[in-house]
Amino acid sequence: MADTLEEFRRFREKMNAAILAADNLPIKRFFALDTRTYEAGALPVRTKELLGLVASMVLRCDDCVTYHLVRCREEGVSDAELYDAFSVALVVGGSIVIPHLRRAVARLEELPAT
Repeated sequence: MADTLEEFRRFREKMNAAILAADNLPIKRFFALDTRTYEAGALPVRTKELLGLVASMVLRCDDCVTYHLVRCREEGVSDAELYDAFSVALVVGGSIVIPHLRRAVARLEELPAT
């Protein structure tokens, strides 16, 4: 996990640019699919971001947890809503999620409250 949110953002942007510059069609299509999946549809964006956060915690991907925490905040998700999502992740994923919960809460301290 990057030490700061700014380091995470810089690394993510740099590597995404490098990956997309390779001009690999399947990779570009997957990135586009990922972006489109989180657009508003039958579910609002904030709900999709909360779902992404829970899935990321259960799958134990700290980078994904950070990304979805940032997006949740951008969508106006409150601390109470985030902690509800964290509880779902714990129930689904079990105690193995606890270290990721700790890192999520640490990362959350870097984000402005809504």
